[in-house]
Amino acid sequence: MYGGMRGIKGLICETSVLDPDEGIRFRGLSIPECQKLLPKADGGNEPLPEGLFWLLVTGDVPTDAQVKAISKEWAERAELPPHVVSLLNNIPNTVHPMSQFAAAVTVLNSDSKFVKAYSSGVHKTKYWEYAYEDSMDLIAKLPVIAATIYRNTYKDGSGIGAIDTSKDWSHNFTTMLGYDNADFIELMRLYLTIHSDHEGGNVSAHTTHLVGSALSDPYLSFAAGMNGLAGPLHGLANQEVLVWLEKLRASVGDKYTEQQLKDFIWKTLKSGQVVPGYGHAVLRKTDPRYTCQREFALKHLPNDPLFKYYGLKESNYYTVLFGVSRALGVLSSLIWDRALGLPIERPKSLSTDGLMKSLKAT
Repeated sequence: MYGGMRGIKGLICETSVLDPDEGIRFRGLSIPECQKLLPKADGGNEPLPEGLFWLLVTGDVPTDAQVKAISKEWAERAELPPHVVSLLNNIPNTVHPMSQFAAAVTVLNSDSKFVKAYSSGVHKTKYWEYAYEDSMDLIAKLPVIAATIYRNTYKDGSGIGAIDTSKDWSHNFTTMLGYDNADFIELMRLYLTIHSDHEGGNVSAHTTHLVGSALSDPYLSFAAGMNGLAGPLHGLANQEVLVWLEKLRASVGDKYTEQQLKDFIWKTLKSGQVVPGYGHAVLRKTDPRYTCQREFALKHLPNDPLFKYYGLKESNYYTVLFGVSRALGVLSSLIWDRALGLPIERPKSLSTDGLMKSLKAT
């Protein structure tokens, strides 16, 4: 309890399992297996996130036709309500992108089909159907929200352009961000696939599940999860890692010695800070998400000392990309939470006094 309930078995998660030594498996499939088995874009080599979503929700590897149908459906559901557009365009660009992201998702709940169905007295066995509809709408709209935030915060605030129903989800997202490099589009497909789910106990997944257990709609549940993802010990770590590496590089340069690295690391630790991203709450071996991204970078960006992702260098924005991906996993789980009829979550807490008394009693 004092150690963050590390490793305590207390949740059901059907979509993925995280093994300390092997890494993540999505419905039993490892990342390399997903890269091999899931459908790809025409001419592409990386799996499409649409296929991963199908796998997480159904447990089956989809066909090319099924994945294309999801791509088309998400494109058709992507338009934002005017009040959400107005909100995003009026948030100061000094507000962190993750705060903008969570705020936009929250106010989207005005269109929640789950809320409307619940208010009309729908039978609880039908809850999952409306959770599914909301999840499909939300996932479809996330790239539009995220791209609007990017262009308002870092670019000239110009429009993101129209959604192309002939393009896949990642392709449309990359285009809306303002990039058209074919390799970058492939990278986005890979990134959005592999960061989608990481079992049920991590902060963003557990928070989404917990808030959803109160029958909060998928918008409110996911927004809560995103506020968890924004913490530096969870999703924001990907931003903090790059910030730390930039400080390291400024201190020791590119022609560093092992001793210089040790000195800089000890300087960080002795100042009461952590080396961000070093180690993982569960994993005890190299994260396979890192491995496949490194392989991609070595293939496509061999001469870039920091693998800067085709010009998208705004580190404050990286967690938003993580959030767009994480939606696939946590919302798949939320659909299953409602289908299984899982109750509101309410574990028992104890005071230190009460805990000590119970220990003495045993």
